[in-house]
Amino acid sequence: MKCMYCGCLESKVIDSRSTDEGRTIRRRRECIQCGRRFTTYETIETTPVLVVKNGGNRQSFDPNKLKNGIIKACEKRPVSMSKIDRLVEDIKKQVYNSLEQEITSKRLGEMVMNGLKEIDEVAYVRYASVYRQFTDISSFMQELETLMSENKKKNTEQKPEQ
Repeated sequence: MKCMYCGCLESKVIDSRSTDEGRTIRRRRECIQCGRRFTTYETIETTPVLVVKNGGNRQSFDPNKLKNGIIKACEKRPVSMSKIDRLVEDIKKQVYNSLEQEITSKRLGEMVMNGLKEIDEVAYVRYASVYRQFTDISSFMQELETLMSENKKKNTEQKPEQ
């Protein structure tokens, strides 16, 4: 690391600490030539992921925007903030682990709906109603019937045979 005082390219690390919940390492360094100390920070370089909207325009992936939508769907429901945070983290990991630089808003919405379906069905229906843009009561009922049939199927699979 180049010394900011004399420009020497050699320095030694005096102290290293993890900061920002382990995402950053703070290093105290001492220049070999002039002996002055300075601090450097080491972070993971992330490549930005773009969300491709239905209209074709792109915007950067924002986990906070995702979280706000989930919070809105879970409003006045018995869903803890830790469950919401866990869902956002899971989706964030899926997005970054895909190693793709773009993700469609449709795929992102499906990830949210799959997660909400496990957490709270009412929040799932709320999110789906906005995401899928239900235009009439029949499309809303169709989604509810799909959810009910999945529940019935899940319940019959879980019951032990007698």
